[in-house]
Amino acid sequence: MTTDDAPISTNFIQQAINADNESGRFDRRVHTRFPPEPNGYLHIGHAKSICLNFGLAREFDGLCNLRFDDTNPTKESVEYVDSQKEDVRWLGFNWHDRELYASDYFGELYEFAKQLVLEDKAYVDSLSQDEIRQYRGTLTQPGRESPYRNRSVEENIDLLERMKAGKFPNGAHVLRAKIDMASPNLNMRDPVMYRILNTEHHRTGDEWCIYPMYDFAHGQSDSIEGITHSICTMEYEDHRPLYDWFLRELGMYQPQQLEFARLNLSHTVLSKRRLLRLVEGGYVNGWDDPRMPTIAGFRRRGYTPEAIRDFCDRIGVAKNAAIIDIALLEHSLRDHLNKTAPRAMAVLRPLKVVITNYPEDETDWLDAVNNPEDESAGTRKVPFSREIYIERDDFMEDPPRRFYRLAPGREVRLRYGYFITCQEVVKDESGEVVELRCTYDPETRGGSAPDGRRVRATLHWVSAAHAIEADVRLYDHLFTQWNPDEDDEDGADWLSFLNPESLVTVTDAKLEPSLADAVPGTRYQFERQGYFCVDTRDSTPERIVFNRTTTLRDTWARVRQSQSNA
Repeated sequence: MTTDDAPISTNFIQQAINADNESGRFDRRVHTRFPPEPNGYLHIGHAKSICLNFGLAREFDGLCNLRFDDTNPTKESVEYVDSQKEDVRWLGFNWHDRELYASDYFGELYEFAKQLVLEDKAYVDSLSQDEIRQYRGTLTQPGRESPYRNRSVEENIDLLERMKAGKFPNGAHVLRAKIDMASPNLNMRDPVMYRILNTEHHRTGDEWCIYPMYDFAHGQSDSIEGITHSICTMEYEDHRPLYDWFLRELGMYQPQQLEFARLNLSHTVLSKRRLLRLVEGGYVNGWDDPRMPTIAGFRRRGYTPEAIRDFCDRIGVAKNAAIIDIALLEHSLRDHLNKTAPRAMAVLRPLKVVITNYPEDETDWLDAVNNPEDESAGTRKVPFSREIYIERDDFMEDPPRRFYRLAPGREVRLRYGYFITCQEVVKDESGEVVELRCTYDPETRGGSAPDGRRVRATLHWVSAAHAIEADVRLYDHLFTQWNPDEDDEDGADWLSFLNPESLVTVTDAKLEPSLADAVPGTRYQFERQGYFCVDTRDSTPERIVFNRTTTLRDTWARVRQSQSNA
């Protein structure tokens, strides 16, 4: 993209790219990369990085690589690689022929390491991992040099080659850069470049038994690929001098690294270690559990890629860390689903209603709007019969003030149907209401009365004779705490903030018959209930399962209103 065509800058990364293009740096190329480690499923924080890196490439008519930083075979698997590729595609991005791996460069990285050893800028250290940590020092105290730091170049090369040949057990030696043990930046205190891992790699098999550290592979991989703008989260800002040191000492091309604040989302955790604990501890049902903040979890819950991309645009890019209210993500979702999701009626906690003056063997097929936001969506037919189900919460025998729904002697409207009036309440032996007997006004078909009388409530309902049964999973926030990562005043463990109501399963929901053939992954608005999605794992032709994607209540709108009134 030429400077004349450059977009208007809206954040500091775009401003930096515009400045580079104006100066001619990188020959006005823009080449980014999304570099996940294949050691878990991607989460909403990664979605921000995906949208940023691929979005910048698209915006500046550039390229974006998908590069897996697969330098630790003990934690990586093909399952994670495949899931991460699926997530990037689902979000709407394509890397074309640029699917790359750090393991593609293992041979080159080893030669770089040898080069530094030959120049006496790296050495083989035989301290244990704990000893290296002790020698490293602290933020206020300088580190101490390893007693092995001054090994000869010849001895270091010999040891490195024997490490590569598999002559030593795990932990016997490491290769370290020889920089400055007194540096105020702990990353510069002779960082480890290679460690021994006698473990097969998911791509290279048993070809290697030493593997580069992420910090050694990161910058060189960017350089090899010709990346122009290496965009990282803020925790890598202190690592940048190390990446620059490696590239400078190796005489390699140097991309520009730019750091932005990682995404922190309320009522959840995004630490890979903690997400793994949730999965392995059985606190959730796998990486794609709809309560998980993984992209796979959001997809299964019914989120749309458009909503997630919109959310990432709304939160923008900054350097200062902040926790984003999950209500904003839900707002983006509602905004999209309101325009695209077809409507349906579903009763989650059914209460039977008998229309006593309606013929027993008659069915009236009523017109129902599929989506009031989209005229092209058309209408559907819903059956009305003598027996229907309404929501149990829509009836009260002794209603308080401002309860306008059904009660003895009160008239309400049935959505798309008729006015009905409650005449009798039937209870079981324990006194629980089990059935209502009502009358309907046949002149009110379609929801309006010829005489102009009005009612104050409209209820959704389902014909009992035509209803299909379904399991409906009502999901809520996984944690009760705004920031479960933050230590509680009482020292409570983050797991103590798990929400016991994060999943409530309804097993006797009644749905209108148009949902009988609902395809897994299809999203609907259950009128007056929320947005729901057919589960892609557990739903079957014999038993349909719906996941609640989100409620209709727009918490974010109320937050914004309160802020504007403050």
